[in-house]
Amino acid sequence: MAVNPFAIEVENIGFHYPGNAEVSFSGLNLKVEKGARFGLFGPNGAGKTTLISLMTGLLTADSGHVKLLGHEMGKQNNNATNRLFGFVPQDFSFYQELSPAENLEFFGAWSGLSKSTIKQRTDELLNILGLEEVRDKQVQKFSGGMKRRVNLAIGVIHNPEILFLDEPTVGVDVQTGHAIVNYLLELNKNGTTLVYTSHQLSEAEDLCQQVALIDGGKIIAQDSLRNMLKDHKQESLEQLFLNLTGKEYRN
Repeated sequence: MAVNPFAIEVENIGFHYPGNAEVSFSGLNLKVEKGARFGLFGPNGAGKTTLISLMTGLLTADSGHVKLLGHEMGKQNNNATNRLFGFVPQDFSFYQELSPAENLEFFGAWSGLSKSTIKQRTDELLNILGLEEVRDKQVQKFSGGMKRRVNLAIGVIHNPEILFLDEPTVGVDVQTGHAIVNYLLELNKNGTTLVYTSHQLSEAEDLCQQVALIDGGKIIAQDSLRNMLKDHKQESLEQLFLNLTGKEYRN
């Protein structure tokens, strides 16, 4: 029996928001290989957030199929399926009045981890992400960069096989951004598939090997970053982005 090489399979999905035709998909297809460092980019309103919401089960497609590691989202959603992936959203997804350790304890339990595993993962992540000294302080008192690291720790507490990242370093200083990217690269070396979207395209060049550009609810280009730059005779992802999506204002 052949092994499925794909972490994510989006097959002929159709989707529209009721009463809003601005962001909609019709017959959209996308595949991401296991172990990839994959970037999804596009202008505001192009459909990036909607597509990630469909891939993570926050939204359900009107037609077609979304599969994570062979499990169909929307039809097989259960705790086991949800543990396959982690999601680090742009908005902070923790309890501000709790400490990092308390947040990780809560979200670890929500993911179905045992108390011993939660303790082990909490100690490990707080150490790796430079939060050990503030483990028992309220997150609401933290800087933006520290909150980003708490957000990331929560997203990986359960060791997901696929990690979705929506602007994981927005608003942080250069040192924090560099440290977060290095940690993500280490996760990928250990087998985690990364799906990343951001407007920080120079950072994306360091992180992503495969990229897809989305505009108007359609994938307009997909390949390795190296091939796309070569094929379109561009020197950077930013130049490629502007070349394929235009330079006009987007709302």
